[in-house]
Amino acid sequence: MFFDGYGYHGTSFEQTYRCYPASFIEKPQLESGDKIIMPPSALDRLASLHIDYPMLFELRNAAAERVSHCGVLEFIAEEGMIYMPYWMMENMLLQEGDFVRVKNVTLPKGTYVKLQPHTKDFLDISNPKAILETTLRNFSCLTTGDSIMVAYNNRKYYIDIIETKPSNAISIIETDCEVDFAPPLDYKEPEKPFQHVPPNRASDQVEEAPAETEPKFNPFTGAGRRLDGKPLKNPPAPASSSGSKDKQPDVANGKALPPTGSSSQTTARQSQGKLVFGSNVNRTPKDAQKEAPKDTKKQEESEKKDEPKFQPFTGKKYSLRG
Repeated sequence: MFFDGYGYHGTSFEQTYRCYPASFIEKPQLESGDKIIMPPSALDRLASLHIDYPMLFELRNAAAERVSHCGVLEFIAEEGMIYMPYWMMENMLLQEGDFVRVKNVTLPKGTYVKLQPHTKDFLDISNPKAILETTLRNFSCLTTGDSIMVAYNNRKYYIDIIETKPSNAISIIETDCEVDFAPPLDYKEPEKPFQHVPPNRASDQVEEAPAETEPKFNPFTGAGRRLDGKPLKNPPAPASSSGSKDKQPDVANGKALPPTGSSSQTTARQSQGKLVFGSNVNRTPKDAQKEAPKDTKKQEESEKKDEPKFQPFTGKKYSLRG
């Protein structure tokens, strides 16, 4: 199959080989890239074809329906066999000695690639982008869905290729490619800190809440004083906040109307002989003149009532005889 004309046909290179890991040929450097080792017969056939360089190949596992892409490092393998990185065999679900189809392809140069590390330990490296750039120099192409291996400081970090542009498989040789990172697979968003308030403290806050309320302003709550210094017989009751709101003057057509019962209160105060300021503020001059004679008449009547009435024939008898 492989030696009778090397099994080649047509104008393109396409051949089936048995695959083995790089450890079988004692070339551990294969694990740090995506290149394989092919037999010399493959080089003879490729040289006779007009193919594009660098040489890129499509690897296909028909049994598992897995496809990947790679480059070639050397042509020193035994006929009918190829050696490839072990991480690449894991991606394609290949075991030692399984068959894999190899076909030469031409891939466009990549412009964008999005990567996702398996663990967040990769981000703990001092400069992960520099390590990744150094590692990708050993790669010739990238395929969407593959997982590449990055070796650094005696550790192996696996990174998934989530997206590539302009196609699902791109060449990264001598090209400027934009690299983007997705959150690692084991990354969890930090939870918001929850402040636990003890029940005693919560009750204290509820009790302190009424004390913090500011007292409402109550107008006209002062006490009245006499000009002669004597104490008031009937001190006015303190006005409450609700009463001050309810006893606001009515407004009609932009003018304040006098409160009801003000005239009776002022007359009562005048009848008691008290001097009250502002009692005639809301009165007109005519009303004051009309009420003035009424007050004088009431005072005269009260004075006449206080005087003793004249009683005739109430004197004592005197005799002329002595």
